[in-house]
Amino acid sequence: MADIISMPKLGFDMAEGTLVRWVKKEGDKVEKGELLAEIETDKATVEVESQYGGVVLKHLVAEGAAVPVGKPIAAVGKEGEKYEGTTPESKGAEEQGSKGEEKPGGQSISQSGDQEKTGNQEKKADQSPKRPVDQATESGNGSLPGGVRASPLARKLAEERGVNLQAVRGSGPMGRIVKKDIEGAKGGVGVFGGLQLAVLGPPPADKRVPLSRLRAAIGRRMQQSISEAPHFYVTHEYDMDRVMDARAQANTLLEGSGEKLSVNDFVIKAAALALRRFPNLNAKLDGDAVLQFGQVNIGVAVAVENGLLVVVCRDADRKPLRQISQEVKAMAERVRSGKVQSEDIEGSTFSISNLGMYDVFEFTAIINPPEAAILALGSAQQQAVVKDGQVVPGWRMRATISVDHRVSDGAEAAQYLQALAAYLENPVSLFMQ
Repeated sequence: MADIISMPKLGFDMAEGTLVRWVKKEGDKVEKGELLAEIETDKATVEVESQYGGVVLKHLVAEGAAVPVGKPIAAVGKEGEKYEGTTPESKGAEEQGSKGEEKPGGQSISQSGDQEKTGNQEKKADQSPKRPVDQATESGNGSLPGGVRASPLARKLAEERGVNLQAVRGSGPMGRIVKKDIEGAKGGVGVFGGLQLAVLGPPPADKRVPLSRLRAAIGRRMQQSISEAPHFYVTHEYDMDRVMDARAQANTLLEGSGEKLSVNDFVIKAAALALRRFPNLNAKLDGDAVLQFGQVNIGVAVAVENGLLVVVCRDADRKPLRQISQEVKAMAERVRSGKVQSEDIEGSTFSISNLGMYDVFEFTAIINPPEAAILALGSAQQQAVVKDGQVVPGWRMRATISVDHRVSDGAEAAQYLQALAAYLENPVSLFMQ
């Protein structure tokens, strides 16, 4: 008898998921734990493993279909076995009699649930989703302001080379600009560097862009957070001279290994160690009590197309700097390439949002519910500072903590920032724990 695989619940607030792509086709062999499909949730595109071994007998939903949690998506059984069950598509068709039902993409479903025959195999192939190897999975339609479509890698290359995406003809699906298009384009770097000259002409028409699943989910969660949790903010400026020196020395030793420590790695470790002393900030409001988490799991915000995701470095207070660096970079890469795993983005107890790479002096962040606090990092910048009555150059960085006032208060938040300073201004301690 065939085993049924259902839409998994990949997060406490997940109600449905969209089946983006079948990795295993009907008739393919699949091992237990082997990758079966890619599913888009409100947070990310997640790889889903098969719960059973055997042969994929039937896809019970089409690519692009939105499926509620717990509903069947595939049947797996023995080779040669035939699946006689009713698919959701065929059931819907039976209820409509002889009428066909529209499924995503405008394709019609007959009573048996099979796709209507086109008689033209090339046309059928052209209708199937395409995924270029250099294109990250994107939420929404992947459009840029002005209606330009481009893969994340193409955008990055265009920015580095000063290429105006408006002037590039895309060779990817639906005219999307991909890496090779940018490599063949002429950059606009010259007297104006990476600046783009405005193209004169009539202004473009107003454009209504539907919210992607991710952007809509971020909006809901942030609105919930800012309306339910009374935020307050405390800012501290850190002397980063010793961190910058320690980082430079560590990276010299790591040269040739492919590894490189970032300032963010030092902050993750320091923030986790400081939370041991202030468990009230590594917590959440739980009814009429505060639940202080035993683990220190640091969430790190990662920018992606149409929003951001928070990847989770578990037990960050117990891991060495190199391991933290390796894990966070690996998870960030999976997020950006659309290969995120559910455990990558679930279970944070305290979050860090870093805009330092964008030359930001300071900013405030909205708490990631249900957590009690989040730390916002600006850039580590070299400034003129006063030491022993002399004006000298020095590295400084500002950090602002946002705290739920129902859980903690300003004095505790300020003390936490002081504890963080003790680690960042004496970074050798981070290598010892």
